[in-house]
Amino acid sequence: MVTLQPDSLAWAIKTAAHCVTDVVAFGRSLTAVLAHLRQQDLPPNAVRAQAIDLTYATLRRYGRADVELSLLLDRPTAEDELRSMLRVSLCWLEMHPEKAHVGVDQAVEAAATLSGGRYRGFVNAILRRALRERAQLDAAIAIDEAARYQHPTWWLQRLKADWPDAWQSVVAGGNRKPPMGLRVNRLRTNSATYRQRLIDAGVAIQPALPEDGDDAILLTQPQAAETLPGFSQGEVSVQDLGAQQAARLLDVQPGMRVLDACAAPGGKAAHLLACAAIELTAVEADHDRCMALRQALDPARFPADRAIHVVCADAAATDAAWAKRPFDAILLDAPCSGSGVAGRHPDAKWLRRDEDVEALARVQKRLLHAL
Repeated sequence: MVTLQPDSLAWAIKTAAHCVTDVVAFGRSLTAVLAHLRQQDLPPNAVRAQAIDLTYATLRRYGRADVELSLLLDRPTAEDELRSMLRVSLCWLEMHPEKAHVGVDQAVEAAATLSGGRYRGFVNAILRRALRERAQLDAAIAIDEAARYQHPTWWLQRLKADWPDAWQSVVAGGNRKPPMGLRVNRLRTNSATYRQRLIDAGVAIQPALPEDGDDAILLTQPQAAETLPGFSQGEVSVQDLGAQQAARLLDVQPGMRVLDACAAPGGKAAHLLACAAIELTAVEADHDRCMALRQALDPARFPADRAIHVVCADAAATDAAWAKRPFDAILLDAPCSGSGVAGRHPDAKWLRRDEDVEALARVQKRLLHAL
């Protein structure tokens, strides 16, 4: 059995391909897939951050690879892992054209881990052909809307109908690599102190804006969370600045009884608990996500004057025991299409279907009426 060095590009390609397969072939959310990867006990020199970045990049350009593979493969392959490895490798080559020989060599090494190594020559041939025929591939992508704009056709049609004068800028936003937002854990430090720690560590940050919130910091360039000062000690977490607005706008006060109705993975709930000594009920319908939520809201991570109840249930079933007493404040981050955050969650573009939009709207209406 071939073993790849964990500090190699080949390892990053293989790992990213596995993540892409989990998303596309098995319908798992990218958030869950990457959470599992981050929890793995890997060697300290493992290029986990590079693998994660490659996974994101491959899913953002997934439509491009569809066109490329349709031209490069004489016949379709049913092997999901092989197709994902080719997608990841093509993505890397497009991102690093000046290092094409390195990318091909490392992709071939990664392919040695599939089916006893019998795909090494195949992967080598496909990628070298892609380099030779780059102009033809680009021309084919340019006339295929889903590939050119990196969104499914049904999504583009909806955007054109709803935003006829701005759909292209909306698409561009969905393809853009988003900034990296941090939330300072005010139970352990404060924003001013942590900003200085970042500056001292040579991490560039954006100027603070009042509307961002007291705990928000925006990095100039994304970087591996594990390298941030105090990250492993829980002083800071990665959270979009938009997501941080929930706690700022809810403005919970000590003694309040608060409901987070769709609480997983728990970032907003943790922020609420950091803001004030509240009694929080966090409800989540999905069993697996509820287990992760319990870990995120472990009472040991918060002061003793916070009461935390995690409930695995349908938040619309308000005849249950958890809903017998009224709440002072309710946060509902209802299930949605993810279209507004496709830059951070590119898997939504390829996991969602046109009919999901109406189905999700019905779920949202049901939750709103019940709560």
